[in-house]
Amino acid sequence: MYDSDYKLKAIGVSVVGKNKTVRTSIWRLRWNHRGLYFLILVPVVYVFIFNYIPMYGVLMAFKNFSPRLGILGSPWVGLYNFRRFFSSPNFLNILRNTLILNIYGLIAGFPFPIIMAICVNHFIFRRFRKTVQSITFAPYFLSAVIMVGLIRQVLAIDTGAINQVIMALGGNQVNFMGVAGAFPHIYVWSGIWQGTGYSAIIYISSLAAVDPTLHEAAIIDGATLLQRVWYVDLATIRPIIVIMLILSMGNMLATGFEKVYLLQTSLNLTASEVITTYVYKVGLGAGGRADYSFGTAIGLFQNAVGVILTLTVNRIANMLTGESMF
Repeated sequence: MYDSDYKLKAIGVSVVGKNKTVRTSIWRLRWNHRGLYFLILVPVVYVFIFNYIPMYGVLMAFKNFSPRLGILGSPWVGLYNFRRFFSSPNFLNILRNTLILNIYGLIAGFPFPIIMAICVNHFIFRRFRKTVQSITFAPYFLSAVIMVGLIRQVLAIDTGAINQVIMALGGNQVNFMGVAGAFPHIYVWSGIWQGTGYSAIIYISSLAAVDPTLHEAAIIDGATLLQRVWYVDLATIRPIIVIMLILSMGNMLATGFEKVYLLQTSLNLTASEVITTYVYKVGLGAGGRADYSFGTAIGLFQNAVGVILTLTVNRIANMLTGESMF
C-alpha cells in the first residue's frame, strides 16, 4: 500500500481493490469526532431554545393577545396593531429620536475604533501599547447603571465637575439632564468613551495579521506614515470595516434600552423617547395595563427594518467595494 492508503485508513476510510475504491464510513467518522459534535451541540441547542422557539410569539403582533386565552386562542386582528403604531401621535417623534441617536452614534463613533487600532498598532513601545489597550478597554465592563450614575455625577447642577468648571470661568450653571437638545450628545459621546476600546479589538487583531514586508517595501519606496496607513493598513482591514459597517446599519433602530431609560427625565423626554423605551412603557405595562400585542408589533417592525437595512447595505457594499457578509 501507498502512504496515502494508510492515511485514509487512519481517518476511517477503507481502500478496496487495485483501483483503490474509497468508501467512507460516515458513522465511524462521526464516532471518532464525537467530542467535536458534542461541543457544537451546546451552542446549537442554545440558539434553538432562545432564538428560534420564541419566534412563535411573533403571532401576538397579529392578535389581540390575552394571557387567559393564550396565543392561539386570542382573536386574530391582522395588521391592526401596526396601524395603531403608525397612526400614533408619538410615532414620528419616536422614530426621529431613534434615528438621530443611531445615525449620530454611527457617524461620530464608527471611525474611533479604527483610528485607535491603527495608533496602537504603530506604537513603538510594547508595554505602552498594552497599557493603552487595558485603560481604554476597561470602561466597557461598566454596567449601564454605573455608567449613568457617573454621567449624572459629572453633569450634576451643583456638584458636577462640568458645572464647577463653568462657574469657575464665570458662567452660569447648566442643567444638562434637563435640556432636550443635550441628550443626544450625552448619550453618543459617553457611549464612544465606553465602547471604543472594546470595538477596537477586532481591528487590532486584523492589523496584527498585516505582512510586515508590506510596510518595509513601502518605507523603501519612500512612503510616509500616513501613506502606509492608507495603502497598507486600511487596505488590509477593509473587509472587516465593511462587515462592521453592515452590522452597525442592521442595528439602526435597536437603541440600547437600559442607558436611554436611565438617562430619561421629564424635561428631556421629547429627545430621549425611542422605540425600545416606548415598547417597555406601552407593551410591558410600565405605565399601566400591559399591551403585549402592541409591544410585539412594534418590536417586529423594528426587527424587520433592521433586516431590510442589513440586506440593502450589504448589497450596496458589494457593488461599491466587492466586499460583503454574504
